[in-house]
This record gives sequence, C-alpha cells and structure tokens, in this order.
Amino acid sequence: MTQRLGANEFSHNDLPDWRWLIAGLQAAFHCGSYLAAGAFAARITEAADRLGHYPQIDVRAPDLVQVTTTSADAHGVTQPDVELASVVSDLAAAAGHRPAPQALARLEIAIDSADIAAIRPFWRAVLGYADQPQRDGAVDVVHPSGLGPAIWFQQSEPRAGRNRIHMDVYVPVELAQQRVADTVAAGGTLVTDRFAPSWWVLADADGNEACVCTWNDPPDGS
Repeated sequence: MTQRLGANEFSHNDLPDWRWLIAGLQAAFHCGSYLAAGAFAARITEAADRLGHYPQIDVRAPDLVQVTTTSADAHGVTQPDVELASVVSDLAAAAGHRPAPQALARLEIAIDSADIAAIRPFWRAVLGYADQPQRDGAVDVVHPSGLGPAIWFQQSEPRAGRNRIHMDVYVPVELAQQRVADTVAAGGTLVTDRFAPSWWVLADADGNEACVCTWNDPPDGS
C-alpha cells in the first residue's frame, strides 16, 4: 500500500492552487468559457492516464473545472496525488486559467446512533453505497464512484424522539421499487408508500428517515 501523507506533510509542497479537504486534495480553476473548461478537463484526463492516477473532475457552467484527487487504497492522500496536483497546476498555468479556491468545498454527512451496526446497512442500501473501512476501525458508506457525500457514523447515547432531518434519494423510476426492497431487506422499515410511485418513506432502526423518490407525480388525492 502506498504511504499516506498527512496534512502537514502536504503543506510542505509548493502547490498554492490546492487545498486539503477531508483527506483529499482539491483545486478549482476558472477557464474563461465552458468550451475551454471542457478542453482543460480533457487535458487533465490525458495527464492522469499517463500517470496512472485518476482524479474526479467536475465541469460547471460558465467556466469552472474542479479537480479532486485521493488514493482509495490508502484512504487518503499519497505521493501520486501530489504529483498529479502539480501536473494539473502546470496545465492550468500554461493555459492561463485562474485558480478559484473560493469554489472549493466537500460535504460529509454524520449520523449519530447508539447502535451503528443496526443502521449502517439501511443507509448503505437506500443510498446504493458501499462500505469503506477506515484506519481507525470505523466503517463509512460511500458512493462507489464518489458521486455523493460520504456518510459516517458517530457513537451516541440512546435518546428518544424523531430526528428533524431526513434525506431524499432520487433514483431512476425503474430502480425505485428494488431500492425500496433492498432497504427493507437491510433492516429498514417502510413507513408509508401512500405517495408511491412518487416517493416511499423508509426509516432505519433509530427512526431516521429517507425517501426513495422518482420523477413520477404522487397519486391523485395524496
């Protein structure tokens, strides 16, 4: 396994375009136009292919490219991430693209529970995520391709009462009923399907709720 770097070690590198966010390196650049942003993203993919190390690239109108690199096998940042970041910055400088650190952010969602093992399968199933073991022994759930925030679980004391936040999980309509079935099989409870096929309300063992949603309208009168 490649050796993981710490934030302090990373800070010794001359990479002013990049920020350390949640055990990954992230940078964003204004490229002047959407077409230029797409061309820049293509050059990054070519460089990544040469290096054999592949970042996540997000192109947003009107001209923004955001790049995130991390090493899944090390659960964090490694030297290949630093090398890729340096190459991306060189490409940006050569093209005259402006760094945009104000555009950077990464989101994680933390769920408190007195019995983490009882609720983790629910969230893995309802989100279509996979387990990601951490070095401290914890197990997060993440999208297999990084398309969505990671979910991690915080041990808490038992408490009564319903949480005031729930998640809406939008899926293609042809996948919705199977997603609901998978979630129930993982220990979830179907709270109501009165709004199906627009959405189904499910709950984990702690009463935290998630809705599996589609583009369909709810039934008349619901």
